[in-house]
Amino acid sequence: MEISRITAFTIATAAGATAVMIVPGLALAWLLARGRFRGRLLLETLVSLPLVMPPVATGLILLLLCSPRGPVGRLLEPLGIDIVFTWKAVVLAMTVMGLPLFVRTVRAGIEQVDPRFEAAAATLGAAPLRVFLTITLPLALPSVLAGTMLGFARAIGEFGATIVIAGSIPGATRTLAVAIYTFTETGRDSDALVLIVISGAIAFAALWLSNRWTSRAGAGGRP
Repeated sequence: MEISRITAFTIATAAGATAVMIVPGLALAWLLARGRFRGRLLLETLVSLPLVMPPVATGLILLLLCSPRGPVGRLLEPLGIDIVFTWKAVVLAMTVMGLPLFVRTVRAGIEQVDPRFEAAAATLGAAPLRVFLTITLPLALPSVLAGTMLGFARAIGEFGATIVIAGSIPGATRTLAVAIYTFTETGRDSDALVLIVISGAIAFAALWLSNRWTSRAGAGGRP
């Protein structure tokens, strides 16, 4: 019962984090693929930073920002919204850690779209948003799907940032990765092994789908 609850909670929060990262991720991927502006290199570096920083350090930054005394926490406190050590902290950590992979994958897909198609639509009077939604996004869709699966897979395996900002509260913030660590620390090796198999199966399925869609993107969208 506990294992199924942990698995369901992890899948739900990872799916929520993936949904949260899609809109800002698409915007960032488009900016980095098509934008020509000062600060583009800085933006690209900031987006990729969670990939190379220790996840625990990223979690500590999020904790300092979202704690009741942090700038974000103080803004949300009058609204009665608490983030730290709640399921919302789990979603936030998963989103921050998965976003770079989503952006990098989608950016590569957008860069493969022939700009002449977008220019032709703009010449016919289509607004930039309409060009993106009707031309760029459909042509880059395999990469978007691949990036979505990569972001989801990263969210499923997230540990370092999650345990710092959300902790390991049974039934509230304990994910598969956190539970594996906790069970190992408390001598529940058999339960940890079961969770390893479950998380491995989910990650394998997500990566398999991502690689499939990446191959389709490389083949110009052909099955």
